[in-house]
Formats: sequence, C-alpha cells, structure tokens
Amino acid sequence: MEETTDSDPSQVDIEQASANIDKRGRLDEAIFSYRESKGKVFIFWYKKQVMILKGQQARKFIDKIAHLDGKEAQLVMAKITGNFKHGNER
Repeated sequence: MEETTDSDPSQVDIEQASANIDKRGRLDEAIFSYRESKGKVFIFWYKKQVMILKGQQARKFIDKIAHLDGKEAQLVMAKITGNFKHGNER
C-alpha cells in the first residue's frame, strides 16, 4: 500500500531550503516589502526603497511572487536585492 500525506512534497522542500538559508530567522520578520506602480516594482527593506524593477524583470518578479507568501516571498525579495549594502547606509 502506498502511504498518503497531506503536505505537498515541493512545499516541504522549499521550507527546508529556506530554513537552511535563513538560519537566524530574519526573514520571519517581514523585512522586505514591495509595491507595484505603472509597470514598475519598488522593493523596500525596512520601509526604505532599495531597488526598482522595470519591464521584463518586473513582470518575472510579479509572476514568481504572486503565489508565494510569508518566508518564501521574503526569500525571493532578498535574493533579488542581493548585496545592496556597502557600508555607508544609515
């Protein structure tokens, strides 16, 4: 007999991967946010704008993040922004 489970295997893999990446639990705090306006996507870090996506890049971001919530969405925004801090931010 085959054993059935209620959880989606791909969802479990995402949760495990994000747990390995975010060991300190920083992404649980919802430090990233975004806003769409006139074909652009503005990405914020602690309510400060850190990146603007336009055109194809903005559409790909919206398609990717549309079905995500919580920590998975935070992880996508963290990866897209990359290393934007270089030592002179306040």
